[in-house]
Amino acid sequence: MSTASHRDSVGGGGRGPELTKLSAAELAEKIHGREVSAVEVTRAHLDRIAAVDGEYHAFLHVAGERALAAAGEVDAALSAGERPASALAGVPLALKDVFTTTDMPTTCASKILEGWISPYDATLTERLRRAGIPILGKTNMDEFAMGSSTENSAYGPTRNPWDTSRIPGGSGGGSAAALASYQAPLAIGTDTGGSIRQPASVTGTVGAKPTYGTVSRYGLVACASSLDQGGPCGRTVLDTALLHEVIAGHDPRDSTSRNVPVPPVVAAAREGARGDLSGVKVGVVKELHSDSYQPGVIASFDEAVAVLTKLGAEVVEVSCPHFEYALAAYYLIMPSEVSSNLARFDAMRYGLRVGDDGRHSAEQVMAQTREAGFGPEVKRRIMLGTYALSAGYYDEFYGQALKVRTLIQRDYDRAYEQVDVLVAPTSPFTAWKLGEKVDDPLAMYLSDLCTLPSNLAGHPGISVPSGLSKDDGMPVGFQIMAPALADDRLYRVAAAYEAARGPIA
Repeated sequence: MSTASHRDSVGGGGRGPELTKLSAAELAEKIHGREVSAVEVTRAHLDRIAAVDGEYHAFLHVAGERALAAAGEVDAALSAGERPASALAGVPLALKDVFTTTDMPTTCASKILEGWISPYDATLTERLRRAGIPILGKTNMDEFAMGSSTENSAYGPTRNPWDTSRIPGGSGGGSAAALASYQAPLAIGTDTGGSIRQPASVTGTVGAKPTYGTVSRYGLVACASSLDQGGPCGRTVLDTALLHEVIAGHDPRDSTSRNVPVPPVVAAAREGARGDLSGVKVGVVKELHSDSYQPGVIASFDEAVAVLTKLGAEVVEVSCPHFEYALAAYYLIMPSEVSSNLARFDAMRYGLRVGDDGRHSAEQVMAQTREAGFGPEVKRRIMLGTYALSAGYYDEFYGQALKVRTLIQRDYDRAYEQVDVLVAPTSPFTAWKLGEKVDDPLAMYLSDLCTLPSNLAGHPGISVPSGLSKDDGMPVGFQIMAPALADDRLYRVAAAYEAARGPIA
């Protein structure tokens, strides 16, 4: 059943419905100007969650009292004449359930961590709290961030607010659906192979994967450590940039964190919104523009490129020949790291424990717990990774994949000698029907075809809506990529395109 009209209908009385339709930047301006309280804004979104999330299942846990308390602290500080703690102080947010929190469960949508409360906050969680951003709750996801549809959650799938018979993307479908259904003005996701950008694409929202190492992974439950990257999600490019600046920055507790200045992404977004891309050179990646993609996706992409040309950008075709091997390399590297990272779930220290009745050995308890606690996709990737790392196959599989990764990085380097940014569709497809690809993992994996090269290289990327597909009326995403640490380029081009494009529906 199509629910696009219900998605846009917020209903109810008072100012609540009006507030949930505003952008995060607009809400911040009203809160800081004392036109509306942070408590009122947070309560409006909690009311919205109560009214519609039974249909969408974007949230796994709602922290209403804690969110209202955090909002109250912002109001008290503003009443006392203090400056806002950040540009987004008082604006509530939905947090993907893969970042640790001391005041609500962190389950990674897995039975093996059901009800688990972390003894520490993730660095990203700490930064949100210090910035005065109330956390509405934790959002649904594919178990341990493994999937492209949020159907792999142990707690049931999330539904796409544009059409509840369809998927909202994955693994961060809960965060994207919360945005698209106006349950939250901001959200946090993680991107291992496209898990921020692909959900943004199929839900008509904005999602950015920052340069690897520029947003702390401390307290982010690891899927694939060399690929995982937390990032901001919003309904506008400016909102996403504002959140990016809050969460980015060096963290000495994360050994992969880069000690570099945060790129001026907010300034770049504001500059881009003025609509002039003169002097910007844009490369269309030949290998990510295929007749095998959904026709409506290609048509929308071509229209978006034409808009950039009208804004003054110079557009050329660029070849990245090793991108055709990215999918195969990714699905060797990622499961190998999964196999290593998920070994910590051993039933001995925390989480689920099955068979601990005095009659079973520690090894038997471990095996029974993993059998009961992990879902099919997690088990599949653990087995793939264990095989790829096994004696006799390490060099043939994992070692070769690492060489391909280097070749992809070199393709990017050569491309950025010619252009400032690269563009491609975010995903070859719009949102498919729930259940349609559950039994065909390869078909599911293909949805990340255009996003995962950026993860292999550690480069930033953003997905911005480019309209609705003529095939099925569902949202399509336009992806912009930039060199490492040049995240501001993404926001300038994305904001210029967004301003010229106008609303998608």
